[in-house]
Amino acid sequence: MVGVPGEAQPALAAAASAALEAYSVATAEHDRAALAEVVGDGADGTPTMRIDVLVENAVLNALSRHSVNVLTEETGWVDNGSALTLVMDPVDGSANAAAGVPLSAFSAAVAVDGAFTEALTVWLETGRSWWAKAGTPSPLRTTGRTSLPGAAVSLLRPHPANPGAASAWWEVARRAGRVRILSTSCLEGALVAQGATDAFADAATDTHRLVDLAASVVLAEAGGGAVRDVFGRPIGLDTDLTRRWSGVVAASPELADELASVLHDAYETGRTTPAGPGTPT
Repeated sequence: MVGVPGEAQPALAAAASAALEAYSVATAEHDRAALAEVVGDGADGTPTMRIDVLVENAVLNALSRHSVNVLTEETGWVDNGSALTLVMDPVDGSANAAAGVPLSAFSAAVAVDGAFTEALTVWLETGRSWWAKAGTPSPLRTTGRTSLPGAAVSLLRPHPANPGAASAWWEVARRAGRVRILSTSCLEGALVAQGATDAFADAATDTHRLVDLAASVVLAEAGGGAVRDVFGRPIGLDTDLTRRWSGVVAASPELADELASVLHDAYETGRTTPAGPGTPT
């Protein structure tokens, strides 16, 4: 659908609406260099671009009228003493957004007493949205694919300086039928949930924070898919944004398990095997 669904939890809907408006204003009023300027460090220790601050500040202002806790990429943990927490990335794909590549998203999940119950991802350049609530029928349907050979897989970029991760990336690329790199984890997870692609993964680089994966946990499961971590770590509410995962979002539990296993095994082999002729390094 296009726009923020009316049935979304009020704080979730308010955050998404504020992000859409702020993104539109920011991209109209600032050139690409200004949007990409690093203006500080986020709560996870990574650089913060101006576009991140402009959108996140607008979202936090909108949420000030709602009694919810917030875990967000730049500000981190905001404890308002609520049983309800909003885990969000106001601009996922910041580098894309700043450069004018139309692949960025607002993404958030609602956690009630620590369990993810609802999620919404909105494509910022188009307003298209993906929403799901646990226990509520959803129009989302994955492809249902259960095996990796021939699958369409989105991957985070390969890391040639990390031999294990490079081996993991190339092993999946070898088995898959198609590989895409879109540089926006939340949007790629939503595309798995709707059946546009079979899977999305971080090839064992521990790049993902909770804000990158929380919405996909709800969206993918609503469509029949599953979310895993390459190293078997549970993905649940954690207020420490320095904690990392190597997330796998897939069209079925079987494909998620296979993809995580292939990545893990190739990573372990690659980091312990000396590079030979033709081996990615």
